[in-house]
Amino acid sequence: MDGLLIDSERAISAAWIEGAKALGFNLEMSDFVRVIGTAAQQSTALLIEIMGSEAAMRATAAKAHALLPQAGGAPVFPLKAGALPLLEALRDAGIPCGVASSSSVDEIRHRLGHVDVLKYFRCIAGGDEVTHGKPDPALYLLASARLGVAPEDCIAFEDSENGARAAQAAGVRVVIVPDLKQPPADVAARAHGVIGSLDEAVAYVPHWFPTL
Repeated sequence: MDGLLIDSERAISAAWIEGAKALGFNLEMSDFVRVIGTAAQQSTALLIEIMGSEAAMRATAAKAHALLPQAGGAPVFPLKAGALPLLEALRDAGIPCGVASSSSVDEIRHRLGHVDVLKYFRCIAGGDEVTHGKPDPALYLLASARLGVAPEDCIAFEDSENGARAAQAAGVRVVIVPDLKQPPADVAARAHGVIGSLDEAVAYVPHWFPTL
């Protein structure tokens, strides 16, 4: 979701880096990208490691939260380019869609509800519903089960390395849409496709789902 459907990763990383600097802590973009695509527990542990203490991490988290655009007390972000046309194309083709995100279910509903696209999804699988987050395949296995579609018949759209690895481990074909960083060579080599933006995906829908 974040960095793929929602244009949030740049705003979040900038807020964390600015917040850390304002508090006298050192946080670089090269450090923060390690957190992208990880579940809350893992990202918290990584940020504590990067920043040197839990106190520094929590102070920066509070500062970053205050710097982000808010609605209803929670951060909100715009849709990524191409997200709506792709969702409409999938809906028109009768292809059921689900969300498999490291964010919590409440965060997913809040962020997708804010940009009015929840109606395009048959199901949601959140990071707070599984014991192990991405790159573990649990989220994708949960999402495919809720869709009622076998993993090998699904296609995942992912922007992060951890997300792509999770989908691949679940047996799901992966189309990678890089956001802040390019996928490693081994992940890209096993991908169903690597495209520049979701705008490019619309033309591929009839080819990726030829039986529908």
